[in-house]
Amino acid sequence: MIVRGFVHARTGDEPMLDRAFEPQIAPGQIQPASLDLRLGSVAYRLRASFLPGIGRTVADCLDEHLVMHEIDLTKGAVLETGCVYLVPLKEALELPADLSARTNPKSSTGRLDVFTRVIADYAAQFETIDAGYKGPLYVEIAPRTFSVLARPGDKLVQIRFRKGPVTILRSQTVSIDLQGIGADGIIGWRARRHSGLVDISGVGAHNAVDYWQALSAPDGRLILDPEEFYILASKESVVIPETEAAEMAPIAPEIGEFRAHYAGFFDPGFGLKQAGGAGSRAVLEVRGRDVPFMLRHGQPVAKLEFEAMSAIPDNLYGANGSHYQAQGLRLSKHFKL
Repeated sequence: MIVRGFVHARTGDEPMLDRAFEPQIAPGQIQPASLDLRLGSVAYRLRASFLPGIGRTVADCLDEHLVMHEIDLTKGAVLETGCVYLVPLKEALELPADLSARTNPKSSTGRLDVFTRVIADYAAQFETIDAGYKGPLYVEIAPRTFSVLARPGDKLVQIRFRKGPVTILRSQTVSIDLQGIGADGIIGWRARRHSGLVDISGVGAHNAVDYWQALSAPDGRLILDPEEFYILASKESVVIPETEAAEMAPIAPEIGEFRAHYAGFFDPGFGLKQAGGAGSRAVLEVRGRDVPFMLRHGQPVAKLEFEAMSAIPDNLYGANGSHYQAQGLRLSKHFKL
């Protein structure tokens, strides 16, 4: 397998020209079971989301009917709420015939309510890259609650690789905690609309109360308002063994008028005592939909599906420190309380 980088530039009438080079993959990109992907230097403001489909590259689709304008990210640029952007990623793939890939938002991306999904050439679906694929990768970005400041090299999504068909070893139900994990009585956070800009590179640089409203639920119930965004925590602790990884999936699409997560991938070692994660909860990125909906303490909302690793990672999740290891109810790393 080869993971390459690409430089993206416009020339003449071509919507995009890819010039290959071989950048060094930074150690900070490598996770126990995944690889962080980096934004390139340009963003395209789109009229709408799209899929290229069989026989078409993403570049084939980037014409005047779809692209509204081009944005230079090299000095930092604001990606606004309510808009759809496409950013070529620095990494590209050359997969062998027996290796496929799957992508998802990073935890911090989901907790910012920034909707992302990766697109490949000839793709008929998002986030899934077929075995044997050779070509560039792109990420669609749609900030929902907070406008964000983005730069080349920012990491919003991650990729993991699979050999053979998906085999689910087991599953664990995840339910909502509405009693509160700490002594402060806070059971969750609701995003404040019309808040300030969030700098994707600004770890610990934003005052949480300027962006979030703390929630309590004295009676163990919480009503989700339509199109509001919430950070909640699971009732159960989560432990991912060193030999497995897990992905969060809806327990059933018809369980209620809300979405329970955006990111939802757990590396080996998350919540593991010997990696410093004893007692870790799953943090849920919840968005209300359509009509107000009442959650009750202990209500099942999702499930973890576990898959086997091909080998034990050299470094387990959180072993060298992580903002989300041993977490209870925790906002993204961009915010300080």
